[in-house]
This record gives sequence, C-alpha cells and structure tokens, in this order.
Amino acid sequence: MDWNLPPEALNALLSLLHEAHMGLRALWHALGLSTEVHGQPAWPFAQRLAGERLVQEAGHARRVVLALLSGLTVVLLWGLSWHWRRARAVLWGLTALLLLLTPWPEARLLLAPAVNTSLHQSPSQFTADGIVRGQALYQQHCLRCHGSDGRGEGPDAPHLPMWPPNFSGALLWKRLEGELFWRVRHGLHNRHGQATMPGFASSLNDTQIWELLDFLQAQAAGQTLKESGVWQSPIRLPNASVRCRQGHHSTLRHLTGQRLRIVLTDGTAPTVAEDPRLVTVLVGPSNDALAQADPECHSHSTQMTEALALVLGVPTPEVVGYQLMVDRQGWLRARGKPGQAAWSENDLVCRSNTTAATAPTSASPSSDGLESLIRRMDAEPVRLLRGGFPHGS
Repeated sequence: MDWNLPPEALNALLSLLHEAHMGLRALWHALGLSTEVHGQPAWPFAQRLAGERLVQEAGHARRVVLALLSGLTVVLLWGLSWHWRRARAVLWGLTALLLLLTPWPEARLLLAPAVNTSLHQSPSQFTADGIVRGQALYQQHCLRCHGSDGRGEGPDAPHLPMWPPNFSGALLWKRLEGELFWRVRHGLHNRHGQATMPGFASSLNDTQIWELLDFLQAQAAGQTLKESGVWQSPIRLPNASVRCRQGHHSTLRHLTGQRLRIVLTDGTAPTVAEDPRLVTVLVGPSNDALAQADPECHSHSTQMTEALALVLGVPTPEVVGYQLMVDRQGWLRARGKPGQAAWSENDLVCRSNTTAATAPTSASPSSDGLESLIRRMDAEPVRLLRGGFPHGS
C-alpha cells in the first residue's frame, strides 16, 4: 500500500492525538492524580504518543489511521453482534478477519519517552524583550559549547563527551518545547548515564529558561532563512509595545487579525506608502522627523530591532530597509530586502509547504505583486508543529 495521507487527514490525526493528550492530562489533574510542576499540570506518564514519527514516516501514519478505523469498525461489529444474535457468527467472523488483515502499526513507533513537562507550553509570549534577555543568557551559559551561531561548534565542544547538537536548523521544532525546557533545566545523559550537558536548574529560573528557548528559536529561524532562503518552520512576529495614531498604545500581539507590514528604519521617515490592505508598523528609534511623518503605527523598541535582526539572520546594523509581511494569524510570511522596488510572490519565505528548502518559484515584481503576495498568504495558511503536534505559538 503506497498511498499517502492527504495533508488535511494528517493534520486532523495530529490534532486528535494532541487533544487526547491534553484531555488526559487535564483529567488526571482534575482527579487529583497528578500535580502541577513549573506552573502547569504535569504529564503523569513515562511515555507519550510519538507525533513526530507520524510526520516523518508516511507508512507509519497510514497504519495508525487504518488501525483507528479498524478499531472503530470492530467496536461497531461487536455491538451489532449483540443486537442481531442470528448473525452473531457472521459478524464475529468479519471481526476476526478485519483484525487479521489490518496493517497494525509497530508498537515501538507509537510511543516516545516523556517527562513531567512534556506538554508544557511556553508562557513567555515570544516577546522581543525576552528574546534579547535570552540572548544574553545564551552568551553567558551556552556559547562556549554551542557556539555563537548555535551550530554546536563552540571552543569547549571538542572536549565534551558528546558533540553538542546543532540548534541552527530544524531541531528545535522537532522537539516538544516542554521537553526542551526539561533538558535545559535537568541536562542530558547518554545511555551509559554519563552527563553530556549540565542542567541549569540552580542558575536559571523557569522564566529565564523559556526566554533562552525563545532566543534559540529566533536565531534558528534566521539561520535557516540565511542558508536556504525560507523559514522552514513558521515563526511568530516577536511581541513588543507599539504606538498607533491618535496616541493609542498597544502591543503588536493585539494587532493579530490584521495583516501587518513591518518596516525597519533608522529613525528617518521611509518612503513607504500606506495601504488599506495592511497596517504599516515602523520599527526604529523615535525622533521629531518620524513624529512629523505621523506613521500609522510605530515601535521604537531597541529590543524589537535586535529580535528581528535575529529572525532575519542579519547583523543588527544591517536591518535598516528590510520589510516583513505578517499574516492575520501573526506568522511572519514574507521578506523584502533593502532597496527592493516592489513586492512579488518571490518574497514569500514561509509557505504551507514547510518541508521545502528551496527558494520560491520565480515571478517578476509588478504593480500588483503585493496583491498576489497577499492572496497567496491568505490561500496558504501555515501551521506550526512541535514534536509533530499542532502548536499555537
């Protein structure tokens, strides 16, 4: 059997399994059978369903779906056999045949090791301030082993029992963030029990660990964009304070639901015409010239500039002139480079086909390039998976 699950079916399966996990965790906690750890209900079991394998192995995903369908059919046939006693032998025979013919998934692929925080989700809100604080923590505690770019090639790496993992690619999104939190807090050991990474429970509090993970995510996004021309996994617009017209103060997260165009500036008023299809947000220092230009929205957070430089994979002094497009769900979707004349579909660097590692197909910029880009963003929504499961942030 060589057919592949349609993406919609796989997403539905992953969502179902994720909700089953969350529901079981909530039930266990409500019954008083588990406690809270680090501010959230604990996952009470030593294993969890391995959603990441469903994404990685199409054959395994097919078998899981067929097993679920077979199980539901068996339950139905079993119920009918008690209602239609005369046909009980036939129905039981069909049940046995179905159980025999079903391509059951391998048990070893169904489950993965779990920890108490496996289903924890970051409370940090992926803020620009938190990302910059996380960067400082990384430089203090992690740089000598993991390197300045997260590739695991720091000056101390050759002397470690095991070479550090590469955080500059997709690894962070292949793990549940609650399990990444656990590993930073408690460290890692090889199969012989030897420590391969120290735990930081004594030197970093929970908030600092989540902010460190936010920085790693921002840096990894920038590295993949720089190397492959796309964000291989969806990345949210970092949150920061923003001031819009008529003195309205808010945050960028409060603008979710609208398409945003982020323009990085050095304080001079950029020659970017406002567009009714977008909310234009200038990011850069505040001064009289910018105030007189009366931008639609403006964030003068220095941390926001630094966070966006990380996400773009460029040094902070070189971000002026870059533009970013954000969809209605708050995901960064397109990048415009300094001096670029017009938008086109080429600028879409976060697509629904997140496994692609090549640049988008060529298209010539034109007067309606922005409209084409917006239509494609709306028609191809993206979805974040962590450890194979749907994730909201």
